[in-house]
Amino acid sequence: MNSSGNASSDFLVIRRILNGDINSFEVLMDRYQDHVARIVGNHVPKNYAPEVAHDTFVQAYQSLGKFRGSGLFKHWLSKIAVRCCYDFWRDYYQKQENRISPLPEDCRNWIDHFISDKSWGGEAERIEARDLLQWALGHLSAADRTVLTLTHLDGYSMAEAAELLNWSVIRVKVQSHRARKKLRKILAEVIP
Repeated sequence: MNSSGNASSDFLVIRRILNGDINSFEVLMDRYQDHVARIVGNHVPKNYAPEVAHDTFVQAYQSLGKFRGSGLFKHWLSKIAVRCCYDFWRDYYQKQENRISPLPEDCRNWIDHFISDKSWGGEAERIEARDLLQWALGHLSAADRTVLTLTHLDGYSMAEAAELLNWSVIRVKVQSHRARKKLRKILAEVIP
């Protein structure tokens, strides 16, 4: 079904839900569960993704009366998913008593290997580099991590990220610039 077909179908399902047929929300969940899972899976640790995806649908259901139908439901739901990821990181850091943890042993070993052997590029090195990046991103605030993930890892434009985060484009640009500097500083402390 094309997006205009989904949009009109979504609107009809939403109208049924708002008129009291709460079981119809399952249609939207079935239709968009993979979409939400992709967004959430790219922004939170895999073991937390199902919980954050669930929170996304709970928030969407609770806010359904605010959906005006002026845009696609899928896009509206994407914004909620990104905000749930942002909330996850904000809550995660608030729960951490000692937010800055030492660099894991496998990352230190990878750095030592990388520095001594500059010829890397295999699968194991990519996995270790990804783990190092995740560790470094974990030392950023929720806002910094989210904006960097959206703009640099997921490939959203500044305008798209601003819309997903409900921020101004200027805020996304400034936050992204500052977050990159912080990330470089974190990495510079572990990679001489």
